[in-house]
Amino acid sequence: MKIIILGAGQVGSTLVEHLLSERNDITLIDTNAAKLKQVSEKFDLRTIHGNATYPEILEQADAENADMLIAVTATDEINMLACQIAHYLFKTPIKIARVRAPEYMEYPQLFNTKALAIDVLINPEHLLIHYIQRLIEYPGALQVLDFANGHIELVSLQALKGAPLIGHPLSLLHVHMPSVEARIVALSRGGKSITPSPDTVVEADDEVYFIAAKNNVREVNSELRGIDKPNRTIMIAGGGNIGLGLAQVLESRYQVKVINRSAKRCRMIAERLHKSIVLQGNAADENLLLNENIDNVDVFCALTNDDEANIMSATLAKRMGARKVIALINRKAYVNLIQSREIDIVVSPQLATISDLLRYVRRGDIVQVHSLRLGTAEALEAIAHGNAENSKVVGRTIAELNLPPGTLVGAIVRTGKVLIATLDMIIETEDHIILFVPDKRDILQIERLFQVGLTFFK
Repeated sequence: MKIIILGAGQVGSTLVEHLLSERNDITLIDTNAAKLKQVSEKFDLRTIHGNATYPEILEQADAENADMLIAVTATDEINMLACQIAHYLFKTPIKIARVRAPEYMEYPQLFNTKALAIDVLINPEHLLIHYIQRLIEYPGALQVLDFANGHIELVSLQALKGAPLIGHPLSLLHVHMPSVEARIVALSRGGKSITPSPDTVVEADDEVYFIAAKNNVREVNSELRGIDKPNRTIMIAGGGNIGLGLAQVLESRYQVKVINRSAKRCRMIAERLHKSIVLQGNAADENLLLNENIDNVDVFCALTNDDEANIMSATLAKRMGARKVIALINRKAYVNLIQSREIDIVVSPQLATISDLLRYVRRGDIVQVHSLRLGTAEALEAIAHGNAENSKVVGRTIAELNLPPGTLVGAIVRTGKVLIATLDMIIETEDHIILFVPDKRDILQIERLFQVGLTFFK
């Protein structure tokens, strides 16, 4: 696939890494020559130094013959205008733009071919708000991923001593819950990944990944953690777009407090919220946290635009008794370093953006792609199309699929019903298939597997 990427920042450069590993033809455009040089020294791609909104620059990038343009510069207006020019002058088929300003998001009717020609709109703030909201809904969860329009979820959690399944083999899960559609697809113990089998014994503190029908998630959770106390009190450090947006979606169901340094911003936040408490101050101030009963807070969310401030306040909140802490981290190098026992969950706007972007770039009707906390592993959702003549998957059993080593089919969603996969299960057309892929380099092989032959289009 021929792809033009506008913007050589963290998102653009990380996207280059993902897409080049899957043998795409990439052209990268940026006004910063130093950033382009840094990327070109690491990867074999074409770079163009210039303004992505200039028709001459897009012409140099061969926008007329490109399959896709992805605009992820630091400026919303550049991203939007570049998509419009690519559409009008070069008829580029697919235009994707990252747009962050909430002032634009309030007018979704802008983003269509009659106004701003953007086929896919990516808003990192909305993605993170939804993601954090899901983590709060499931008290024990470290990661929650939706598949098949919400019919099935993949959940990561830390197993707790005393829970029913601890010290027992995984096969016992179905003995305890014979009617529940669920499967454990991965384990991490002491930082090392373990490929689970029916005989694998679950130990306390294991990080466990399972897939289940949405309405069965809490039952599986109880097998691995016992009954988690529901979250009631939420404290948010930072009243920017993400902090304010999160408070707005949570305040009707939870007791919410928002801390922000700026008195002016606090007044604006208080006007936008209805039930939440707004506090002016520094979220890393020990006295402030003590006065606001941090030891009774169920979830502390550090969501300022300062990585170091988020690390400091989240760590302090955890040490002072907050049950779970979530920190927003922008720098890629920090994400894996600080996700530890003190900071339970790290969220990243860049990683959220990339995960969302990749599902529009994948071939073979790969409709969802998510990176897991394990590191290189990914979970993806593919849709089977065609018939036994033009498809490599339809009409075949899971055992007959030419899957990369270690790849696991966890579940199939068929006409809204969740089926936990077995090797003798036959795949039907329009099945949504949830796969766990330990090595992301194998994604290309899976994409090819789900592509249909030419007779499908006749």
